[in-house]
Amino acid sequence: MNNLCTDIGYRSINKYGEELCGDHVDCIDQGNNSDIVVLADGMGSGVKACILSTLTSKIISTMMASEMSLADCVSTIAATLPVCSQRGVAYSTFTIMHILDGSEAELIQFDNPHVIMLREGKNVEYDEASEVIGGKTIYKSRIRLQEGDMLVAMSDGAIHAGVEMTLNFGWLRENIIDFLETMYDAEFTAKTLSTILLDECNKLYGNKPGDDTTICTVKIRSRSVVNLMIGPPRSPDDVNQMMSLFFGRQGKHIVCGGTTSTLAAEYLDKPIETKLEYFDPEIPPIAEIDGVDLVTEGVITINKVLTYAQNYLEDNEFYTHWSYKKDGASRICRMLFEDATDINFFVGRAVNPAHQNPNLPINFSIKMRLVEELIGCLEKMGKKVKVNYF
Repeated sequence: MNNLCTDIGYRSINKYGEELCGDHVDCIDQGNNSDIVVLADGMGSGVKACILSTLTSKIISTMMASEMSLADCVSTIAATLPVCSQRGVAYSTFTIMHILDGSEAELIQFDNPHVIMLREGKNVEYDEASEVIGGKTIYKSRIRLQEGDMLVAMSDGAIHAGVEMTLNFGWLRENIIDFLETMYDAEFTAKTLSTILLDECNKLYGNKPGDDTTICTVKIRSRSVVNLMIGPPRSPDDVNQMMSLFFGRQGKHIVCGGTTSTLAAEYLDKPIETKLEYFDPEIPPIAEIDGVDLVTEGVITINKVLTYAQNYLEDNEFYTHWSYKKDGASRICRMLFEDATDINFFVGRAVNPAHQNPNLPINFSIKMRLVEELIGCLEKMGKKVKVNYF
């Protein structure tokens, strides 16, 4: 096993006027840095397309994870999908990206726009072999991967963007390649690149998409650890153990909370230097301790991080809020959402007397709920999260 892993991020927009999306993405983590990602596009739009794409992606990902053959997957889909009463066929296109040990990709593509591969910000062509299975022509590829590579899959709503509106013949695949090469930034996460491309598609549609559109990006990156500590331990006798375990972990270190940062400074025998600049009037200022990457206030800051995390999992609209700002919450977001693949939480369960004031909207249970919800969001982002309670 190497130190490479996958960062997977996708976003969809519905056809204008439809409540359900006819595209669906399913991901299975197989362990050992291996993942199966399936993007399916059901025929038509609305409820029927949603059912077709959901069944297709779920069947393929589950069967492939069980090491079933592609022929078995295709025949099972044909036998399972409900037949459209109008067209008389059961139909869903699909793209399969099977990442093996973070270093090799197996691409299997049927009737979706072909995956775009970016290496160092430039398009890379790859070999394809066609195979007819169950009357369907399917293209298969095997690609050696390296750190920083990005694989961008899409439904056909992407290449139809702008038809009869801003563009006469839609946004061709080569146009999308040009756009991606122009917008590329090596620091982009998979979700960020998917968001940028999907937003451009939506703009070409005049914010009234003529088709369901989905972008799914897989980025190959090295593992990176971030450690976050919030709250002092319930027992004062556990302070040294908590600090020793926290600072003994490799990676970056974030300390949240006034009491917690005081204990960290005492453990490191370093002074705390509070920064009085308010980069955001809603977020308390940060501080500095030599040996700690970031020191912030606790509950108010984490509450803002949770808001951004929940949005990140939805339309990622707040990306421009936290991607460059210097307040504590934005810095935590960049470290957890973009930098980290593995996150270790050190959560102290001491009750802060100041938070028990009935005139304040904060109490111990709220703090614990914020932390637990944030952990849940990070796990949905694909982060490997471990939690240590004290």
